[in-house]
Amino acid sequence: GKVPLIGFSGSPWTLATYMVEGGSSKDFAKTKGLLYGQSRTLHQLLSTLADSVAAYLNAQIDAGAQAVMIFDTWGGALTADTYQMFSLDYMQRVVSQLTREADGRKVPVLLFTKGGGVWLEKMADTGCDALGVDWTQDIRDARLRVGDKVALQGNLDPGVLYGSADCIREQVRKVLEDFGPNPGHVFNLGHGIHQHVNPDNVKIMVDAVHEISREIRRS
Repeated sequence: GKVPLIGFSGSPWTLATYMVEGGSSKDFAKTKGLLYGQSRTLHQLLSTLADSVAAYLNAQIDAGAQAVMIFDTWGGALTADTYQMFSLDYMQRVVSQLTREADGRKVPVLLFTKGGGVWLEKMADTGCDALGVDWTQDIRDARLRVGDKVALQGNLDPGVLYGSADCIREQVRKVLEDFGPNPGHVFNLGHGIHQHVNPDNVKIMVDAVHEISREIRRS
């Protein structure tokens, strides 16, 4: 009978890209120019953002958020080395400052990097409780790679919600069966919902998750 309240913030790297580019970008020319040409300046910006994101999420926890998520939409635009230095290190800095218990309850922390499937093990080492997985990553493989170290959230392609009811149910089943009956899975889209999706299709997805999850647990 309760609706969970989840706190949210963009990651320091993702926020920095919007600040430097002045909006969304396809190539992040200005931000990467800063990264490769004035890295010290970018580190200063990311340091300030990391502390601000931690304070912002802690304020949400103080206000009643039961879990918090750091959303790194543009981390996948980086190389392996620069992702570690300019995105993941600063998300870990945020995680290290977060309130992990409030009102006698644990406050789970979730990390998500779109396009970050190649770095799941490193993400799991940050001290977070769960990882979001986008739709390009096989969730069965993700489970094998991180084991029981963290829970996984995901990872239905948001585009599936443009399909028929039968298609939605079929794709929901695939995600759930690929993960299997073990605990530690929060079903979700592999990224944000598209603005033009019919809300009725979201209900079909949610109902299918409930129905098929019960079926899998019984089997």
